[in-house]
Amino acid sequence: MESFMENSDYQYRRAARSGGNSRANGNRVSERRTMERVRFTRQYDFALLVLTIGIALFGVVMIYSAGYYTASLQNNPFRYVKSQVFCLILGTLGMIVVSMMDYQVFRQRIFRTKLTLVHLLYVLAMFLQAIVLVIGVDLNGAKRWLRLGPLQFQPSEISKIAAILFIAYAVYQRRHDLDYFMGFVRILIYMSPLILLILLENMSSAIIVMGITFGMCFVASKKKWYFIIIILAGAAMLGAIVWLGEGFRMERIRMWQDVENNAGAYQIRQGLYAIASGGLFGKGLGQSMQKLGFIPEAYNDMIFSVICEELGVVGAVLVILAFLVLFWRIVVIACHAPDLFGTMLCVGVMIQLAIQVVINIAVVTNSIPSTGIPLPLISYGGTSAAIIMVEMGIVLAVSRQIKQK
Repeated sequence: MESFMENSDYQYRRAARSGGNSRANGNRVSERRTMERVRFTRQYDFALLVLTIGIALFGVVMIYSAGYYTASLQNNPFRYVKSQVFCLILGTLGMIVVSMMDYQVFRQRIFRTKLTLVHLLYVLAMFLQAIVLVIGVDLNGAKRWLRLGPLQFQPSEISKIAAILFIAYAVYQRRHDLDYFMGFVRILIYMSPLILLILLENMSSAIIVMGITFGMCFVASKKKWYFIIIILAGAAMLGAIVWLGEGFRMERIRMWQDVENNAGAYQIRQGLYAIASGGLFGKGLGQSMQKLGFIPEAYNDMIFSVICEELGVVGAVLVILAFLVLFWRIVVIACHAPDLFGTMLCVGVMIQLAIQVVINIAVVTNSIPSTGIPLPLISYGGTSAAIIMVEMGIVLAVSRQIKQK
């Protein structure tokens, strides 16, 4: 991947040097670059666009099915659907606008300073994470939401896209530093303030941002040995904290170990009942019994259990395959991106989505201890859905600048 980009840069420099010999050569180079820009605009990845919108629309159907009973108790059967559709419309508009932009604008300097839009978004993310701790809306015992008039959103979702852009820019500027341990430490130091601010009230989102940081640096580095040492050391430290510690995190471990008898594991237990009762082909769309008050907030993080109950193993496998195809398209775009910055943007988006899909399904199936991470574009959550659509717009913007062979 890197050699492809280095060859591309070399060809541009060679063309520029030869073009400086005469005005005629310069005109030919200019015309060739103009033709290449025209070709770039024809590389819009419609397969990725259709997949993204298709998964999002499937999510709307499942939110309606999983949340109809709860919404009906509030005399508003379409409450969750209306909110999700509204945010998806905003997200789709954002995706289209961003996809038509030149993604290089994110790393352009502002007013002849060293600051870029990447830096400004990172600072904005830290500011929002700080003020949510003070004036955030308290829901379910946690301050994770900010309210601006009728608009309510989670700053942690903005922090995810800020992290992707910031790390992609840092890797683009000094990729070779990541071949050494101190290069990774430098990026980790830059990201630590944001991660710590998120961790104060939202461990799940902090895990995702940390995963994005680690994953993007791992992909960018040619030397992998120190990442293996970090993983082993981190696993040992996490194990010590969990097993020697107390509090709600230790309680979640106990719930995971004894889901049948632990009273706190009620939600996971009901989700497992839903999965088991779905069988191979499911009970049929809208026919879930567990969503009728047995699974708390079935339309949210536990929506995959409702998919299994209503659509069966076949439906669940198709959902997983849809995400795998989505990841494959992002990888294809990343491998053919015209520069390292575009490659790392795609890598960051894919890592974020992959982490959320894997952890959500693992929690619902009780493969790992419970943590609140939604299923991308399918679980109810307007802020998350809108931001993910914008992130897909960034990937599509990269796809537009891939050279046509």
